[in-house]
Amino acid sequence: MCSRKWEWCSALELLLLPFLVTGIPDHSEKITSVSGNNVTLQSSKKLLGNYTHSTWFYTTNQKIVEWDSSDVNYFNTRFKHRVRLDPRSTALHIYNVQKEDSSTYLLRVSNEGGSEYEINIILEVFDPVPEFLIELKEVKKVGDNCYLNLSCEIQNQSVDYVWYTDSGIFPNGHKRSVLEVNLTSSHKQSTFYTCQVSNPVSSQNDTVYFRPPCTLVRSSGVMNIINWLVTLIPIIPVLLLT
Repeated sequence: MCSRKWEWCSALELLLLPFLVTGIPDHSEKITSVSGNNVTLQSSKKLLGNYTHSTWFYTTNQKIVEWDSSDVNYFNTRFKHRVRLDPRSTALHIYNVQKEDSSTYLLRVSNEGGSEYEINIILEVFDPVPEFLIELKEVKKVGDNCYLNLSCEIQNQSVDYVWYTDSGIFPNGHKRSVLEVNLTSSHKQSTFYTCQVSNPVSSQNDTVYFRPPCTLVRSSGVMNIINWLVTLIPIIPVLLLT
């Protein structure tokens, strides 16, 4: 029968097994880029020891480039003429990245002693948010009131939406591409509505400006002021805290 001490030691060995096999624990890092840019995939952790072999993978079974002490081999993939390996640092330079390049890249290295470990680097590539105009799906005067149905939806992109009005972020207007508003007859002042569309690498916005009861105005002077306000509103709390 196994003793409690032996069982505890066996459990400890199982916990330490990844460290014993790889030398250091695997880890993932993340890089975000805009399509068309050049990126460098390189771990922030310094590789220990004299490594004699390294391989970059686009997926777990698709090799991009392989290096050993005598040669560099670029595999026949869509990356072949868009990548360059720095053998000294194991950094992989990718040129003119596209959305399709988004993936978890794997660097596998081994040293003279036969120790091997892997590093995962997540690359996310986004297209710039295109310029757009707010679509007036419906602008209807009902008695003395005004009903507005506005849309700023961007097709085929993963983006975030925020609507702004005179006083800041519109209530319930966060992360929605469509905004519905009822302006009552008691609303006597001009009102603007701005849709800001963004992703991790860029943003665009457009504004419609209404005069009571239901008159649409698009003025470059008004737009400049509104764009300045949209930029300023998110940083006001930070300024107040400093």
